[in-house]
Amino acid sequence: MSAMSVRDLRVSRGRRRVLDGVAFDLSQGEVLGLVGPNGSGKSTLLRALVGQLPAESGRVTLLGRPIALWPPRERARRLAYLPQERECHAPWRVRDLVALGRVPHGGSLGTWGPGDAEAIERALLALGIEHLASHRVTDLSGGERARALLARALCTEAPVLLADEPTDGLDPHFQLQLMRELGALARGGAAVLVTLHDLSLASRFCDRLLLLREGAAVAIGTPQEVLSAPNLAQAYRIRAQYFCAEGVPVVVPWSEVRR
Repeated sequence: MSAMSVRDLRVSRGRRRVLDGVAFDLSQGEVLGLVGPNGSGKSTLLRALVGQLPAESGRVTLLGRPIALWPPRERARRLAYLPQERECHAPWRVRDLVALGRVPHGGSLGTWGPGDAEAIERALLALGIEHLASHRVTDLSGGERARALLARALCTEAPVLLADEPTDGLDPHFQLQLMRELGALARGGAAVLVTLHDLSLASRFCDRLLLLREGAAVAIGTPQEVLSAPNLAQAYRIRAQYFCAEGVPVVVPWSEVRR
């Protein structure tokens, strides 16, 4: 089943067209990676999907229903979003920050039910930050804060998760842990749309990729199909090395394509 369907989506900022006719389906049980160079429209697409940016035209459905017709609280229970920004200036305890993911379910700080408490613990454990639960977010490193914010999104336990560059700023150990967790969510039936700059992570952990360039889709398909030499040259102006590790195709950016 299509968890989210996007058709002919167009978004402009000022006089500049940022998204130009983007269309794709995000299925339950898959991790769809959104890749492309800086300025290609990846973050704009996610912000448009969650209603932070108005669309000029196009159609977006969530679980078969036009997204604009979902009441805000009901939509928030079904669509979780991790933005690219990682700032958090309030001195929340990590557990309380993660618990905010339960607000769409009707809870409020300090009055969580048993189901809420279990979801909070699952999210802390999934990101490996249970030992930080009593720490203040403002005392965390950038990578720790990024994991706490993702745990908040996971805590909602929404069937659709949009994550904007969640691996940014994480060391390799936690990049791998995070991508495996997104894969586990998908295997559990969730639909995950994640933006990535690391093509090796994208090729290894995503079921499909959508490649954007200048606001338009260059290709969509399996990582092997999308990260082909012609597509990388067109979108990124790079050449890559391709190899297989433990039966998994891996793509490593290698050299620039000169103009």
